[in-house]
Amino acid sequence: MSKSFSRSVSARLTPRSVSSPRVLAQRKWWAAQGPSFGNLAVIFCLVSVILVAGCMLYLYAFRYFGRGRLISGFFDESDVCNVFDGSWVPDGSYYPLYNSTECPFAERGFNCFANGRKDMNYLKWRWQPRHCDIPKFDAREILERLRGKRVVFVGDSMSRTQWESLVCILMTGVQDPNTVYEVNGNKISKTIRFLGVKFQTFNLTVEFYRSVFLVQQGLAPKHGPRRVRLTLKLDKMDDINHRWIDSDVLIFNSGHWWTPTKLFDVGCYFQNGGVLKLGMSINSAFRTALDTWATWIETMVNTNRTHVFFRTFEPSHWSGLNQKACEVTQQPLSVAKSDDRSEFADIIAKVVGNMTVPVTVLNVTLMGAFRSDAHIGTWSHPSSILDCSHWCLPGVPDAWNELVFFHLLANRRKKLGR
Repeated sequence: MSKSFSRSVSARLTPRSVSSPRVLAQRKWWAAQGPSFGNLAVIFCLVSVILVAGCMLYLYAFRYFGRGRLISGFFDESDVCNVFDGSWVPDGSYYPLYNSTECPFAERGFNCFANGRKDMNYLKWRWQPRHCDIPKFDAREILERLRGKRVVFVGDSMSRTQWESLVCILMTGVQDPNTVYEVNGNKISKTIRFLGVKFQTFNLTVEFYRSVFLVQQGLAPKHGPRRVRLTLKLDKMDDINHRWIDSDVLIFNSGHWWTPTKLFDVGCYFQNGGVLKLGMSINSAFRTALDTWATWIETMVNTNRTHVFFRTFEPSHWSGLNQKACEVTQQPLSVAKSDDRSEFADIIAKVVGNMTVPVTVLNVTLMGAFRSDAHIGTWSHPSSILDCSHWCLPGVPDAWNELVFFHLLANRRKKLGR
């Protein structure tokens, strides 16, 4: 945009032809007054300096202040501000966004405060992009904008954490908590494949579907090697995919189960086109699965209605030998450090970049790499579980949801609120 704008400014600064009738008329008027050539030169220089200075000042102000705030309705936010480039700043005046103890949809295992964590500093940090501000989350306004909508999360336990975060944030904008309920009467559990919370007053559902690989997991072929007990069918989407289609906001994540311990160590290998791929690397399989996902989005999802997001790998902070120690710090790190699996983020970016329909990548990998203070650690339920992967609630997943609605409310292509 800046290049095209510069070209248009240059065009306006191009001198007019000397044969212009307007210029000739001006010459005749000046000739009648009998000015000297020196006066004309001085006046011409002054006018030129004023024009050039004015244009430079305009360009500077346009570019500088344009980076500092989003000009709604004129720019796409990606032209002005990379919201994933920033830092965590203390903000105890506004955060945390909710009390997880008062939210019936927050798992006890994610409620670090209820599980004995005494320090409260981890609750009071705000993600601050370098060149713009994220508007404060107004739960009531968002509920109104989501009236009659479906918000669907698909992925692993990290996706469930973000789902719980959003439900708890939205609960703060509800006058009667009894009008909010799980549609099947289920308690929140990591073993249930589907959880859906209905905000009855707003005819809104916020749903979670557990699909850790996004593609189908099935039994081993009859005549396969003995070590093969399960397969991931990289060319087939999870068999519950039809339940994700007719949504208004669709948020995916995957990556944490794409590890040797979750795959090869339990006898799960890859299959593509009905053929076992025993020598295929995890990264190659992840790329193939995402290509299948991308084709499914392009052919099955109406992106004129549905805004699709894919969240990148969320970093953990395991340390020590064999990455089995978990040291939860008191403050966010000043330098990002984690098991960030950045190659997964690169794969996601490449796949989305080749798609023919709009998909927003939530590149949260870097922002999570600073938050070694925000993991569950020993404040889990039961307490015998050590956890340097998942996040306390309230916490980091709240910022993911703030970024989702930043995009939804700022993007020119959004469908919500129109």
